[in-house]
Amino acid sequence: MRFLFYTHSIVSDWNHGNAHFLRGIMRELVARGHQAIALEPADGWSRSNLLAEKGSFAIERFRKDFPELMPVTYDAAFDHEAWISDADVVIVHEWTEPDLVARLGRAKAIGARFTLLFHDTHHRAISATQAISALRLEHYDGVLAFGEALRESYLRAGWGKRVFTWHEAADDHLFQPHPEIERSADLIWIGNWGDDERSTEIREFLVDPVHELGLSGTVHGVRYPREALADLAAAGLRYEGWIANADVPKAFAANRITVHIPRRPYRESLPGIPTIRMFEALACGIPLVSAPWSDVERLFRPGTDFLFANTGFEMRHHLRAVLRDADLAASLARSGLETIRSRHTCRHRADELFGVLAECGHRQAADTILAKEAAE
Repeated sequence: MRFLFYTHSIVSDWNHGNAHFLRGIMRELVARGHQAIALEPADGWSRSNLLAEKGSFAIERFRKDFPELMPVTYDAAFDHEAWISDADVVIVHEWTEPDLVARLGRAKAIGARFTLLFHDTHHRAISATQAISALRLEHYDGVLAFGEALRESYLRAGWGKRVFTWHEAADDHLFQPHPEIERSADLIWIGNWGDDERSTEIREFLVDPVHELGLSGTVHGVRYPREALADLAAAGLRYEGWIANADVPKAFAANRITVHIPRRPYRESLPGIPTIRMFEALACGIPLVSAPWSDVERLFRPGTDFLFANTGFEMRHHLRAVLRDADLAASLARSGLETIRSRHTCRHRADELFGVLAECGHRQAADTILAKEAAE
């Protein structure tokens, strides 16, 4: 089958975590013998910022790390109709320009045979409702929403014919433990500043606990304002900026613990949606303590796979306990890894995608599912 993914970027994950998941999904599809092509705007803000910060090295690094992936850039003169003409499946990410979202829908309406899906991995459905409601989704076969709460938002608003929950997950070909690496530092956090959507939480659940416990630690991410960088330095945290996603597993392996700090819009309005870094961290076998969020979909086993800290005081308590108790740390790492491998890899999500396609009437996807079931 020929899959086309309209992405904000597959090459750049600069402040763009969805690239991690789409890379994993595309690699899984290629491994199964399908063709997967990512189309991305040549002037997208993530790609542009990465090039401005790291230069062409970042593009070459992507090609080296993900040689099986096929990115294609487009501009205003790009012939989208030619590219989609022989596609079996077209998946359009939520950051795609509205005019192009509508253009692809019109192609479907006038007889294109591909299955057309819209993919939402952001909180604009509740934080920028007018922008999402203006999108022309009536000709799309379905919507992929990265959490049940987001799916329900689409259903309530009447956006799209069918809406499916399709969580992000870890590419466990990349994200896996590295026991050969010595854990030489206490804590690592990988996360972007996020438009002030979690500035208070970063201070309460990262900066203050690290400072008060006197931990060694590193922060990776982008868009940190000067005041935040000063706070990190005062707490004894090294700030090392953007990190290539392919380097993250070994960075986790060199540290004893990590934290998860969800953005406020998800915690308050879209419960049940962790950041992709939580899936990736657990896949790497590093103990994790999370700031509050509501796991209403029971994705994990809180208290077994990771620890919840509802306050900064609890975060300090849990960090101290895990760092002092090797058995507790090993148990969390083992259980978290078990849950990822049993439920939350890109292989699982690829299977779910074929189920969605079959439900949307895609005959070849249905045949693929039947063949897989017959072989098991």
